[in-house]
Amino acid sequence: MNEVKILVVDDESRMRKLIRDYLSKKGYIVLEAGDGEEAVDIFFQTKDIALIILDVMMPKMDGWQVCREIRPYSKVPIIMLTAKGEESDELQGFDLGVDEYVTKPFSPKVLSARVDAILRRSNAIGSDNVLKAGGLVLDKAAHEFSVDGKVVNLSFKEFELLQYFMSNQGIALSREKILNNVWNYDFYGDARTIDTHVKKLRSKLGDKKNYITTIHAYGYKFDVPKEKES
Repeated sequence: MNEVKILVVDDESRMRKLIRDYLSKKGYIVLEAGDGEEAVDIFFQTKDIALIILDVMMPKMDGWQVCREIRPYSKVPIIMLTAKGEESDELQGFDLGVDEYVTKPFSPKVLSARVDAILRRSNAIGSDNVLKAGGLVLDKAAHEFSVDGKVVNLSFKEFELLQYFMSNQGIALSREKILNNVWNYDFYGDARTIDTHVKKLRSKLGDKKNYITTIHAYGYKFDVPKEKES
């Protein structure tokens, strides 16, 4: 592995060690911070941090504030760790550009698998790096997206979701399938995560938001009207 750096931020040293041990075994370089202020300092002083695993409740500066400090300057993927499982906390995380939301206690193996999946997709390579559909252009390699030639900023998870939709144009996708392919974990009957991201994604597509249609009690389908196909 080519020295992929991950910043783990948690005020509990045992939690940092647990995560570090699992990720180090896979060859990742793990940086650690014990509070929010230290995390921000390390992030801006260190080049090429590929992902942040961030606890919510910390001294000096909590996880939400860390997100607010970093997001204006970077789209680095963020996995938020929290002991809370309330919907308001999860929605706040999504609003701040959090890509994954993991509630403690969690399985280190599952967290590690999610890290692998995020890093794999954030460095998408291959011959079909550019997806086009009805005025939408998504460049996987450059991680850029535009609507009718105008660049639109998407969070990492919004980008992944749209990439999955555009790669499966015209196909009805169940919520289970979307979770397995975009979030890389099994479906447990809670569609809130998907629905929240679809709502935010539609808001950024402007008059093309109708490209993503809801299939009642099933999932979603991405399709472009015939007269708008490119």
